[in-house]
Amino acid sequence: MTKKLIVRSLVAAQAFMNRHRQPKRLRMARNRSTEAVLETSRDLDRRSTAEILAAVHAEDAKAVAAVSEVLPQVERAVDVLACTLGGGGRWFYVGAGTSGRMGALDCAELPPTFGIEPSRVQAVVAGGSRALSRAVEGAEDDVYEGPCELRRRGLGAGDAVVAISASGHTPFVLSCLDTAHAVGARTIAVTCDPHSPLAEAAEIAIVTETGAEVIAGSTRMKAGLAQKMVLHLLSTTVMVRLGYVKGNLMTHLVPGSEKLRERAIRIIESTTELDAEQAARLLDEHGGSVATALASLEKHTAR
Repeated sequence: MTKKLIVRSLVAAQAFMNRHRQPKRLRMARNRSTEAVLETSRDLDRRSTAEILAAVHAEDAKAVAAVSEVLPQVERAVDVLACTLGGGGRWFYVGAGTSGRMGALDCAELPPTFGIEPSRVQAVVAGGSRALSRAVEGAEDDVYEGPCELRRRGLGAGDAVVAISASGHTPFVLSCLDTAHAVGARTIAVTCDPHSPLAEAAEIAIVTETGAEVIAGSTRMKAGLAQKMVLHLLSTTVMVRLGYVKGNLMTHLVPGSEKLRERAIRIIESTTELDAEQAARLLDEHGGSVATALASLEKHTAR
């Protein structure tokens, strides 16, 4: 990345912070829905194991209900992401903490599951790769790292950014969104606060209103669960729309283990008239690619 681009990124990040500073009363944590205290669990530390489990499970169920309310927004986001990838663009997840790790997890699972090139769907996580296995203190407040990383990766108008933040106030995520706007990339927010800067700034806001957590402010719980559901709704549906699935089979999976190789053979068996031995041989002839093996068989049959 050139010095000129770095300077531009820093300037853009600072400009974002200047434009989006909120009055003190709005910035206070007590006004954020994700920081609210759940009245029904105030005595959590005095409950039995069974009672704690029941309380957490009951609140988790609300995540499913919250996601069901935002399916129209998820549908709009799927259309944008399918159009972006179908047009040769890239999809970037950006997030910090739990949100960032969930984005990175979904991103990591797409290439082996659907055979899509890893460069097509990428994750930018506050604190970098270190933050995937342990917390990096202060990373979520860094308004320079995210924009610089997106610029380094060449974020452009043909790409899309999915910004994930339960509170919708995370500086790292907001600065990434601002960078996306600056270059003309499409923007999608996944958050739990409808009145947050993130929800208000994104082109499409997917807001799962999960409410207060059993442990106040611990959005790794039902807020995180709702976000995870939204991410796999997005990625799964986009991959189906782009033709990486036939029927309900992973016809583009990468058989990187014995289990996946056996699955690949079964997929070829179930979609052709070949037996297991013939399917395995066909798979080997095409370097383990289910999609290529099936395409070659269809081409041969069409003659």
